[in-house]
Amino acid sequence: MIPAPFRHIRARSISEALDALVSHGENAKLLAGGHSLIPLMKLRLATPSVLVDIGDITEQSGVRREGDSLVIGALTRHVVVERSPIVLGCAPLLAHTASLVGDPQVRNRGTIGGSVAHGDSASDLPVSLLALDAEFISVSPRGLRKLSAAEFFVGFWQTALAPDEILTEIRVPIREVGWSYQKFTTRSQDWATVSVAVAGQQVTLGAMAEIPLRAKAVESSLLAGASHRDAAQHADTETNPSSDLRASADYRRHLSRVLTLAALDEAASRVSDAAAHSGKN
Repeated sequence: MIPAPFRHIRARSISEALDALVSHGENAKLLAGGHSLIPLMKLRLATPSVLVDIGDITEQSGVRREGDSLVIGALTRHVVVERSPIVLGCAPLLAHTASLVGDPQVRNRGTIGGSVAHGDSASDLPVSLLALDAEFISVSPRGLRKLSAAEFFVGFWQTALAPDEILTEIRVPIREVGWSYQKFTTRSQDWATVSVAVAGQQVTLGAMAEIPLRAKAVESSLLAGASHRDAAQHADTETNPSSDLRASADYRRHLSRVLTLAALDEAASRVSDAAAHSGKN
């Protein structure tokens, strides 16, 4: 459980970080909170010879509203996303999901950008960000680039970010919709064995393939008028879950149907509660 030797570079700005990435090429990795990368390094599943530490670049953290979008700096800690009144008001699904990431120590150190850039389908935030139609803004020596959540996740622990590219912020469209995030874990505060996010009519799945997935068969069934129970039976359509120490592929398929039903029901109940509250006013 000891990582391979590496050099640590503390970048004070995005431009310094970009210079370091260009200088060291594929031997370098970005370090934000470290809760995704360091465990891999200890297992020697990742062996970068240079770590470019961007954790102190304060201008890349924080939450604000810009028109119809919620804007979150990539270095914003999970605990800030969880507790921010702006996030709670504009994207409560995201605040709730952030509250379920790891334990308090992880949430106080880990960052939203580091979590999504790790590209793990079993992580919490990518699933909800996909359901929310989030947009990812990155910078490289070639300039700024915008990627939709559907474009961002490309494979097992892989994203569309180039080796010399840094995720700088995440933009979430503000919509008042019913929402829910459900996940099953074999241990408390663990990665999801299976997770499901619902935002309005959009349903997404985690840990059911190499990347977070839209449950398009569920969405189509709902649009066709199917009940939540009937629509949820299609949750594992066009998925490719793995079998591992946490669960078999068949059990993951079962969980996806159970959690999708629970998520659809909870999202609908939130819409009903909001309508009832509005009627009283």
